[in-house]
Amino acid sequence: MTESHAIHSFELRRHIDDLVYIFERATDVTGQSGFQRQDRPDLWITYRRDWGWVAIQPDDGGIAGRPWSVLPADQPTSCPPEGLWVSRKGNKSYVYSLVYI
Repeated sequence: MTESHAIHSFELRRHIDDLVYIFERATDVTGQSGFQRQDRPDLWITYRRDWGWVAIQPDDGGIAGRPWSVLPADQPTSCPPEGLWVSRKGNKSYVYSLVYI
């Protein structure tokens, strides 16, 4: 098993159509560490103390996605948990698998 502190990138694999998004560890302009989507540098997954790891809406900073079955208190602070994630985009929701690469 991969140690969570060594994770530098992961994939979000969308179940409905097998679309894959790659995220890589990065630091934003404010100095916050997180994971930035490779093809859309404005999309981030970051750790928030009360919510754990979440995908952030670039336009308003709202939550766009999160782990489905891992509570924030059970998430490592070093990287998002593998497993099922859910997201919301407008009036649609999607299910993904987060897989370390």
